[in-house]
Amino acid sequence: MVHVNACKNMHLMCRKQPEHELHSSSMSLFSFRVDHLYTFFVQWSPESIYSKHTSKQDFLKVHPETLNVIDTLLNNSAPKNWKIVTVNQQKRRPSVCSSADSESEDLQPVLVDRSQILKEHHLEQLMNHIPARTQGYPWKLVYSTAEHGTSLRTLYRQMAEIDRPVLMVIKDSDNQVFGAFSSDPFKVSSYCYGTGETFLYSFSPEFQIFRWSGENSYFVRGFLDSLQMGGGGGPFGLWLDADLYRGSSYSCDTFCNRPLSLHHDFTIQDLEVWTFI
Repeated sequence: MVHVNACKNMHLMCRKQPEHELHSSSMSLFSFRVDHLYTFFVQWSPESIYSKHTSKQDFLKVHPETLNVIDTLLNNSAPKNWKIVTVNQQKRRPSVCSSADSESEDLQPVLVDRSQILKEHHLEQLMNHIPARTQGYPWKLVYSTAEHGTSLRTLYRQMAEIDRPVLMVIKDSDNQVFGAFSSDPFKVSSYCYGTGETFLYSFSPEFQIFRWSGENSYFVRGFLDSLQMGGGGGPFGLWLDADLYRGSSYSCDTFCNRPLSLHHDFTIQDLEVWTFI
């Protein structure tokens, strides 16, 4: 059994000590391989092993054959035939025996809770465009106007303990579906927050996604009386009021989007926020 934290400490020790000072055969083994193991664990399992939220220490059982594979992979300066993927990514890859139906089923995210808005075609499109780090995880409903009432304060409160990206889905009084993906959970802030993963999208009338243009970084800003996404010298890409009853959408520099709904100003019928667990 290789204790991961011990492996990390050994990594630091091996970097500080010259190789000729490592006297035992076991230390020599670590000096030869601990850099590779540490790099492998950090690069390919950062959330499961080195998460600051991990409540218990993790153990990994590493067989000699696995060590040899890792050594070969990381020693190769230009690995052309290697690609490390997650189990979920591998499941989504078509095989010789897989059918179109089974492949489509694998692409569908698992909804932990029931949605009042999302249908199969919505899920298929959104799944293909959310960042890779969120793919393959079940979707959990964090906030819903149907369940929690129409209040922006409640929406913020529901996300107080969330530290993952979120997906907002809106259905307006014209039955148009649109929304936004935010790299950060929604919160009240005196500054704009988020990263270039943030985007707006619309199914009105056909699916379109509006990614970061690079023009500015006005991704998200939350107030007690409104939530704003996108901007730059004019109206917002998406704006919602304190009661989550009225909203508006205009073209903005941040996402170079068109209005998300049929009309610039819209009335919210249902609103949901999902996260990835």
